[in-house]
Amino acid sequence: MVKISDQEILAQFHNPATKERAFQILVQKYQEKLYWHIRRIVVDHDDTNDVCQNMFIKVWRNLEKFQQNSKLYTWLYRIATNESLTFINKRKRQKSSPLESDGYDLSAQLKADPFFEGDEVQILLQNAIATLPEKQRIVFLMRYYDNMKYDDMAVVLETSVGALKASYHHAVKKIEKYIKGR
Repeated sequence: MVKISDQEILAQFHNPATKERAFQILVQKYQEKLYWHIRRIVVDHDDTNDVCQNMFIKVWRNLEKFQQNSKLYTWLYRIATNESLTFINKRKRQKSSPLESDGYDLSAQLKADPFFEGDEVQILLQNAIATLPEKQRIVFLMRYYDNMKYDDMAVVLETSVGALKASYHHAVKKIEKYIKGR
């Protein structure tokens, strides 16, 4: 884990002599967290790598304009989340039917994925998460796996803390119902 502060990274990024190195440090610091955040949304390893690459390209192009109205990591999560949702929506449009009913079998995809080491319980949880509406799914993933604070999620998802708490509560109840029904 890189031990340089976000403020130092930003300061180095704004210096033409250290800009590229600062970006490399930023990637080193956040790549793994963002990879897993994206992976939980798009599921497939190769798709995740593509989305990560697109996300870091956007970060490179827009970091100069980052006004520090939020934390750097919440800004990065917003870009990662938006890129993930754009990818999913693009895939839905290409198949011209909802993701859940287009033959996109999450369980089969997880079992076939050489990078997935989960057992049946984890597959059941992933299938339950896949049944959630998009907003609830994203909120659940950020809270459950990333342990993100509601205030930070509110910045990333541009919504209120109350709405996020309600979405998380509903997501948990739906997951519990799904698992009890199996």
